[in-house]
Amino acid sequence: MWVAYVHGQQPGPIAAKQELIKIKDDLYVIHNDFVPGNTTALITDEGVVLVDDKFGVDHDNIMAALKKVTDQPIRYVINTHHHADHSGGNLKMQLMNVQVVASQQASDNMAGSPRDGLFIDTQPGFPNVTFENHMQIHLGGKRAELFYFGRAHTNGDIVVYFPAARTLASGDIFVFGDATPQLIDYAGGGSAKEWTKTLDSALQLDFDTVVPGHGSITTKQEMRKFRDSTLALRTRVHEMVAQKKTRDEVARMLQSDYHWIQVLLDRSLDGLIGELQ
Repeated sequence: MWVAYVHGQQPGPIAAKQELIKIKDDLYVIHNDFVPGNTTALITDEGVVLVDDKFGVDHDNIMAALKKVTDQPIRYVINTHHHADHSGGNLKMQLMNVQVVASQQASDNMAGSPRDGLFIDTQPGFPNVTFENHMQIHLGGKRAELFYFGRAHTNGDIVVYFPAARTLASGDIFVFGDATPQLIDYAGGGSAKEWTKTLDSALQLDFDTVVPGHGSITTKQEMRKFRDSTLALRTRVHEMVAQKKTRDEVARMLQSDYHWIQVLLDRSLDGLIGELQ
């Protein structure tokens, strides 16, 4: 599972085996199941735009995968949020003169809590460029659009939209898989209550294909289903809290109905109950 490295559950990440998947002639996903997250690559004649760069130990495998489809250098890395399975390769990228882009909130999270839970890198590569709501990257006649719609998995989550390919890289506001839990990182500013609204805004964009933060490439329809699951989860927890169910009863429900493992309960349960009283 993608949360396996939280709070010392493992001594540290190891390089994951990568699979290169073509979406369009100029758009690829460097995918693996399940840790770390997906990396999306837009290939242009003037360089490469990456969305997320996984853990630092994955850097060489990312570079090897890209060399299969282009000799162009990486020009930009976009972090969808601050967790190290999406931003842990920043420093190595910056040593190659790559510009790292993230939301201002994600940058603040990196600066404020670099060793908090999922963000485990001892030398994080802080973003070179931050933005608040919307930003566009134009490179080689192609365009990537970055949107911040609000709190969800963290308070700094962004999505990256590739209009020419009708594809969205969602980061962890959407993760896909039969037993994929919804981690609400309260330490990182996440919110179960606002997650649904954030997804509603992202779903207004005109796309067909979704590269989730974790899991297989999928469709907008599956992202809508995930949106509904965020509403169902928060409604169920709110009802249980109103019925004065115990913390242990809420935990058992989340384990049985939403596949939450102990690491998730440790990180999110108290914040979830507090938010949904």
